[in-house]
Amino acid sequence: MKFCPSCGSLMMMRNVDGKMSWVCPSCGYREVAEGGTQGFTILKQQIRHSEKERIIVVNDQKKLEALPKTRAICPKCGYHEAYYWVVQTRRADEPPTRFFKCAQCGHVWREYD
Repeated sequence: MKFCPSCGSLMMMRNVDGKMSWVCPSCGYREVAEGGTQGFTILKQQIRHSEKERIIVVNDQKKLEALPKTRAICPKCGYHEAYYWVVQTRRADEPPTRFFKCAQCGHVWREYD
């Protein structure tokens, strides 16, 4: 682990022009890693989801009633109450996305931080 001497962000190992280098994702500072690739282990894992795992369907009335309600103004009908749930749709270091479903007309919308 190495921190950028310029901005203090955590640097990442990248292959730059055939050489292993420390690269800062924030400010772009680079420096060639000493000793080549010896002593470094780079782990990568890509998580794949099926289409079924990506889609959230809230049509079953019993499941919908199990969701918590909150005061939220529906942008479609103006009703003041909605069911809500939270999903991590972006990177883990970013806030989750809140979804709302109007308790009256069923319109679904999302709210980002």
